[in-house]
Amino acid sequence: MGVTYKYFGAPNGATAARVPISMRPEELGGDELGMGGMFTKIKPETMAAMVLTGIQGIPLHKVPPLELVVLHPDYAVVKLPMTVVDPLRGIGEESVGAAAFIWSTVPDRGGPSDAFNVYQLLHEWQDFSHRLHEAGHQAYCLVWP
Repeated sequence: MGVTYKYFGAPNGATAARVPISMRPEELGGDELGMGGMFTKIKPETMAAMVLTGIQGIPLHKVPPLELVVLHPDYAVVKLPMTVVDPLRGIGEESVGAAAFIWSTVPDRGGPSDAFNVYQLLHEWQDFSHRLHEAGHQAYCLVWP
């Protein structure tokens, strides 16, 4: 049994904490979670490290921790630092490619290692970042087994 991650936007932690209470994970769409959420098997810690290491140049050991919003026996909601989402909005194709290459060469880390897969993932996150910004939302992740 694997873990599923559903990334979504919410205006604040209180709203994000209420999301899982109102619906079961299999019912989660996108619009209910703020401007089209994203399902993935990539951990939020890995996503944060991928962006901050590849785009911001932050060493892996200095990537800030996630903030736990709610912990329930069946799920958890965590908040990603805004420094993870914001840098993606302003970068171009060359920077996305460079970030993908950088992450693919970082030793001792989890997540996808193929530069092309990282490149595609960063593009998805770039779109997600734009949607969050337009809605005035912050990035959260719903985690459940």
